[in-house]
Amino acid sequence: ITYRENFSHTLHEGDIKLLNGKDLQPVDVLCGGFPCQAFSIAGYRKGFEDDRGNIFFEIIRLVNELETMPKVLFLENVKNFKTHDKGNTFKTVLQIINDLGYSVFHDVLNTCDYTSIPQNRERTFLICFRDEYNWEFSGDENSMSHRFSTVFPPKKSSSNRPVRAFLEKKPVSENFYYREDKYMYKELVQTMTSDDTLYQWRRQYVRENKSNRCPTLTANMGTGGHNVPLIRTNDGFRKLTPRECFNFQGFPKSFKLPKDLANSHLYKQSGNSVSVPLIALLAKAIRQVL
Repeated sequence: ITYRENFSHTLHEGDIKLLNGKDLQPVDVLCGGFPCQAFSIAGYRKGFEDDRGNIFFEIIRLVNELETMPKVLFLENVKNFKTHDKGNTFKTVLQIINDLGYSVFHDVLNTCDYTSIPQNRERTFLICFRDEYNWEFSGDENSMSHRFSTVFPPKKSSSNRPVRAFLEKKPVSENFYYREDKYMYKELVQTMTSDDTLYQWRRQYVRENKSNRCPTLTANMGTGGHNVPLIRTNDGFRKLTPRECFNFQGFPKSFKLPKDLANSHLYKQSGNSVSVPLIALLAKAIRQVL
């Protein structure tokens, strides 16, 4: 619903297993992500038997089925992906991508290090170029991978914008506020002393993010409770609105949030998203190399 609200191009919906690469228009860059939870069982074969783990293999299947294999694979995953299952998961993924004939660049990048957005969001990125298997041993200075190695990872940003720059300017609904009738109100009053800091409720205490950054936004924000970061304003203590969460992911003001969609869905979507300016930074580097 949110996607269709903002984009008009073809959108395929449904089970990825039913998607046939032969029916799709070939692309230069294929981008996406796949869950890491599936690989919790020791030994990658058992882990990949999980439906969530199979999403990676579905991506690889589509790469093979497209009339022309993409020039670039642009994949994203969680911070600890490389060390998951003692490194077996990552090793398997690299080997499969290599066997397709792609080089693989990978690094953990934090949104607040490379953009002006003050969100602490570390994610693993894999950027792979076609027909360059073992490029690092070839010494071919004409290869795309050789050129990409000069621009990746990108240079770090010098500063972040203040937290308050991402808050809504218009009055916020009372539904987002925590008043005296809330059981943890006294704790909020004692701990939330700064208007320029985001806080988190941790079951029995309030956690202050002293770096003046937004904590990592997660899909759990859509499950209720107090998973959404908190802010102190002139009108009291409240949680961030869905729009503010999208702001902290770098979505433009023109991005539409459907009015008839529950806040729980919008929170989950913002937490499941990527930081737009960081993706744009990497996309520009890929395009420059191509």
